Amino acid sequence: MAKAKSGGKGKGAQGGTPATVALTREGVAFTLHSYAHDPDAPSYGEEAAAALGVSADRVFKTLVADVDGTLTVGVVPVAGKLDLKALAAAVGGKRAAMADPAAAERTTGYVLGGISPLGQKKRLATVVDVSALEHETVFVSAGKRGLEIEIAPGELLRMTGAKTATIGRE
Repeated sequence: MAKAKSGGKGKGAQGGTPATVALTREGVAFTLHSYAHDPDAPSYGEEAAAALGVSADRVFKTLVADVDGTLTVGVVPVAGKLDLKALAAAVGGKRAAMADPAAAERTTGYVLGGISPLGQKKRLATVVDVSALEHETVFVSAGKRGLEIEIAPGELLRMTGAKTATIGRE
């Protein structure tokens, strides 16, 4: 496992992605963690937790859903699942379904398995599972497979404009 701390490195930084560039530009403290990604891993998030040696309740996956025709981001622990009804309710919607993968990639600018809630091409409404607040830091994708950002939950919420709600389930 390689680990690199950000210190205003910008685009030239190891693993520079739109997510790390946005955090660096705003002066947000974060730690970048990289690991050897296995393309055959059944769960990218659980792979990240195991590779980084952290509890799966601290590693969060970024999922894009269609809520009443509007793409919306749900950020939940990798150990659980996204509760689509709860996500819809959190943003005042009625129905939610997982977004078309191509639409999710096109709108966020990231590939599946590497979608970050940070630095997306188009800023989407975002809801982070309230369990993130139980941790001093959480891990989210840095924008490519095999690269995670460790960040304080409050900074994640601020940088994404997210609200919190109970949107994860086991």
